[in-house]
Amino acid sequence: MERTTIRYNPDLKFGLTTEQIKKRIEDNLVNYDTAVPTKSIKNIISSNIFTLFNLLNVILALALILVGSYKNLLFMGVVISNIVISTFQEIQAKRTIDKLSLIASTKVNSIRNGKIEQININEIVLDDLIMFKPGNQVVTDCIILEGSCEVNESFITGESDPLYKKKGDILLSGSFIVSGNCNAKVEHIGNDNYTSSISSDAKYIKKVNSEILKSLKKVIKYVSISIIPIGLLLFYNQYTMDNSNLTDAVVNTVAALIGMIPEGLILLTSTVFAISVLRLSKYKVLVQDIYCTETLARVDVLCLDKTGTLTEGNMEVCGLIPISNNKEDLEEIICNLTTSLNDDNSTINAIRKDFNKEGHWISKIIIPFSSKRKWSGVNFEKYGTYVIGAPEFILKDKISKIYNELKDYSKENRVILLAHSKNEFIGDNLPNNIKPLALILIRDKIRRNASDTLKYFKDSGVDIKIISGDNVLTVANIAKRVGIDIKDNYIDATKLKTYEEIKIAVEKYSIFGRVTPFQKKAIVTALKENGHTVGMTGDGVNDVLALKESDCSIALSSGSDAARNVSQLVLLDSNFDSIPKIVKEGRRSINNIQRSSSLFLVKTIYATILALIFLFINMPYPFEPIQLTLTSVVTIGIPSFVLALEPNKDRVKGNFLMNVISKAFPTALTIVSNIIVIMIISAIIKLKPEETSTLCVVLTGFTGFILLFKLCMPFNLIRKLLIVIMCSLFIVGVLGLRTLFSLTLITPYMLIIITLLIICSIFIFNIFNRFLLSMLNKYKEKFE
Repeated sequence: MERTTIRYNPDLKFGLTTEQIKKRIEDNLVNYDTAVPTKSIKNIISSNIFTLFNLLNVILALALILVGSYKNLLFMGVVISNIVISTFQEIQAKRTIDKLSLIASTKVNSIRNGKIEQININEIVLDDLIMFKPGNQVVTDCIILEGSCEVNESFITGESDPLYKKKGDILLSGSFIVSGNCNAKVEHIGNDNYTSSISSDAKYIKKVNSEILKSLKKVIKYVSISIIPIGLLLFYNQYTMDNSNLTDAVVNTVAALIGMIPEGLILLTSTVFAISVLRLSKYKVLVQDIYCTETLARVDVLCLDKTGTLTEGNMEVCGLIPISNNKEDLEEIICNLTTSLNDDNSTINAIRKDFNKEGHWISKIIIPFSSKRKWSGVNFEKYGTYVIGAPEFILKDKISKIYNELKDYSKENRVILLAHSKNEFIGDNLPNNIKPLALILIRDKIRRNASDTLKYFKDSGVDIKIISGDNVLTVANIAKRVGIDIKDNYIDATKLKTYEEIKIAVEKYSIFGRVTPFQKKAIVTALKENGHTVGMTGDGVNDVLALKESDCSIALSSGSDAARNVSQLVLLDSNFDSIPKIVKEGRRSINNIQRSSSLFLVKTIYATILALIFLFINMPYPFEPIQLTLTSVVTIGIPSFVLALEPNKDRVKGNFLMNVISKAFPTALTIVSNIIVIMIISAIIKLKPEETSTLCVVLTGFTGFILLFKLCMPFNLIRKLLIVIMCSLFIVGVLGLRTLFSLTLITPYMLIIITLLIICSIFIFNIFNRFLLSMLNKYKEKFE
C-alpha cells in the first residue's frame, strides 16, 4: 500500500534538525544498503556439511562403528578433508568480496543542525543536505540546491564526457564530481536510486554455467538414486547367506557403497579450483565463483566495455600541431595555463601530465572549464588571454580557418584548440580578436598490452564484441588502434529498435556504440540464444545487467560497487591483461580435472556394477572398505592430485563427461571381468575368503595402474616417479601390511592365477578401449 511521505525543505545553512532525522529513521526512510549480499559464514558451513553424500558417509561410518570395524573408517578422512577445503575456500572468497565493497564505507559531508557532519552512506536520510566537491562520489540521487559542478556519469551511461549540472538538476547515484562545488538535497534512497533501479534486475541467484559441475551433478544424481535401494538389497543378500553374520554383512555392504560414492572426485574438483583461486590471487584476480575459470576457458565470444578494459579511462596527448607561422613558445604557454587552471577533468589532466613545468606568469582572470562553454582560459599580466577548449566553441563562425587541419586530425583524435587574444574576457565570455595558435591532439590511452590480449583471444578462436555507451565512431577508432578490423563492422545501437534486430546484429557486427544498459543485456542474451558461451567485462552500473546475464562476468575493481558484486571474477588491479592468465588457469583446471576424474569414475563404475552383480549371487562381496582404501590411494587418490596440479595449456576439447567415461569405462569393465573370473575360480577350487579378497585387490590395483600408465603418457620425471612410488606403495601394502588390509600371503598357485589374469587384463583392456572409442566416434553427435 502506498504511503504519503512528508518532504522537508531544509535551510541551506542549517540542514535537517535532530527531530526530522529521528522521524526519518522511524519511518525507515534511510539509505539502506542495496548491494547483493554474500552468503553468511553460517550458511556456507551448513551448505558444505549438510549434503546427501556426507549424510550417506556418516551413516556408513556409524554402521561400521556399531559392529566394531574401526580400521575400515579410514574413508572418512577424505570426506572430512572435502568439507574443510570447500568451506575454507568459500569463506575466504566471502571475506575478500566483503572487503572490496568500498562504497559501503564511504563517508559523506552532511549539513545537520547547522553543522557539517561526516556520516556513513547508510545513515543518509531522505531530504538530507549533502555537500559535494571534486572527487566525491554521488551515493544517492540528489537535487542541486546551490552551486554547480561537472559530473562524470560514465559508470552509469558509458558516456565519458563530463556533464555540467546547475541548480535544480539531478545528480545520479554512481556518478563522480569532476569539478565545482555544490550543496544538494537527497531525492531518493535505497532501491529508489537510479543505480538501484538498473541493478535491481540483476539481483537473482545466477545459475552456474559449468560443464564440470553439470557432469558431477549427473553422476551424483544417478548414484544417489541407486545407492539406497542397492545398499538395502545387498545387505539383505549378504546377511542371509550361509555362514554369514551381521558384522560381515555390514562390512561387505559398506565396502560396496563406499566404492560407489565418488567423494574423492568432489574433493579433487574443490581442491583444484581452490588452488586456482590462490594462483590467480598472485595476479590480483579475485575469484567469486570457483567454477567461473572453467567457463571463461570455454568462452567463444568475449564482450568488452571500452572504458577501463581496452582503455585506462585516462586521456593522453599524442600531438601538438602549430597553426600557420606561429613562433610563440607553445610549451611555455601551455605550462602556464595548466598551472593557473584548477580544472580537474580527463582532458586537462592529460595536458597537465605532458606539460608539467611550473608556470610563473601572473594571472589576472581565470575562467574555469564548463560543459556549457566547452573551454577554459586565463588572462595574464603582460601576455594577454589564452584559452583552451573545443575549436568550434572558441572560433565559432571562424572555424573555417582551420577546417582542413581539423578534418584531418579529428578522425582519430579529440582535437583541442589553443588560442590567444591581446584583449581581456568580456565577463564570462571570450575576448575579441581571438587567434588560433595550435591544435593539441588528445586520445584515450590504450592499455599497454590490450592489443596482445585481443590477439591472444583471436588466436584462441574467441570472437570479440566491443559494446559501449560512447559515440560509435569514438569506439570504432579505439578498436582500430588495438587491431580490430572496423570496416563495415560497427553500428550505432540507437538504430536497433527491436530484440530481433539485435539478434541479427550481434552476428554481423563487432563494435556497438551508444548502447543502453538494457541493450547490453539484450546483446549478451542474443549471443547466448545463438549458441555462444559469452564472457563479459565491465566496470560501471551500466554494465551490471549484461555482467549478470553473461556466462562468465569480469569486473574491474576500480569500477562501481554494483559491477563488482554481481561479477564472478574481479580484477583487483583493474588490469585487463590478466584475463589470458585466467583462461590459461581455466584450461589447466579443466584438462587436469578431466584426466584425474577418469581415475575416480573407474571406482564408481566398477563398484556399481559389482554391487548389482552381487545382488544375484550367493557369495560374499570380495572387498572390505580398508582394501578399497589401499587400491584407491595408490591408483586414484595420490595420482589424481599430482596430475591435477601439473601445468596444462592444451585447448579444451569435447564433452567433459564423455571424455572422462571414455577413459574410465574400459578400466572398470576390465576390473569387473577380473572379479567375475576370480569368483568363478574361487568357487571351483574352493579358495578361502581372504585368498579371494587378496586376488581381487591385486588385480584391481594392477588394472588401475594400466589406466594410470596410459594417462601419464608422455612421461616426464614427475610422472615416472609417480608410477614408481605408487607401485612401491602398493607392493608394500599387499606384502608388508597384510594384517592391516585384511590380506593373506600370496601362495604359488595364487601367483599363477595373478600372472595369467594380468596378461589377460592387458588384452581385455585394449579390446574394451577400442570398442568404446569406435562407439563414441560412431555416435559422436549424440554424445556431445
